[in-house]
Amino acid sequence: MNHGTRQVMGAVAGLAALIPIYYLTEAAARALRAGVATFGPAPSGLAYLGAVAVIVTVLTAWPAAALFCGVPLASAGLLFALDLDAALGAAGRLPWAGAGGLPWSRPDGEPWAQPGEPPGTLAGMTGLYLLIGALLVLSALLPVRLRAILGR
Repeated sequence: MNHGTRQVMGAVAGLAALIPIYYLTEAAARALRAGVATFGPAPSGLAYLGAVAVIVTVLTAWPAAALFCGVPLASAGLLFALDLDAALGAAGRLPWAGAGGLPWSRPDGEPWAQPGEPPGTLAGMTGLYLLIGALLVLSALLPVRLRAILGR
């Protein structure tokens, strides 16, 4: 496979990974918030963050994929940090925003999102998107010898 094809495939893979990372990070933030609110453990939050970590680890092995996923995530995180109203408006137009935020529902049938809280709000306001996006971008910019062992 030539270098250009590999780069295009990396870009497609990075953009495809953006959706699950976005929603899994939001699900983790909501599960952790629910755990704090009930003064109880939140094992599902850890599971969601673990799934995000696995996807991010795979993406760091492929610089093009890491860039094409990391830049939009970091941009979303910056938008939440700098202009919350614009970020909420953008999040409200995402897929599944009207259905409560996630493509799957909780066991009790309640929507994941609070009324008037589009998906991405909690993870964006806590800086999770900015952190994950920055890590992906930095991993793509590292020299080959410093990248993850998966990328060699």
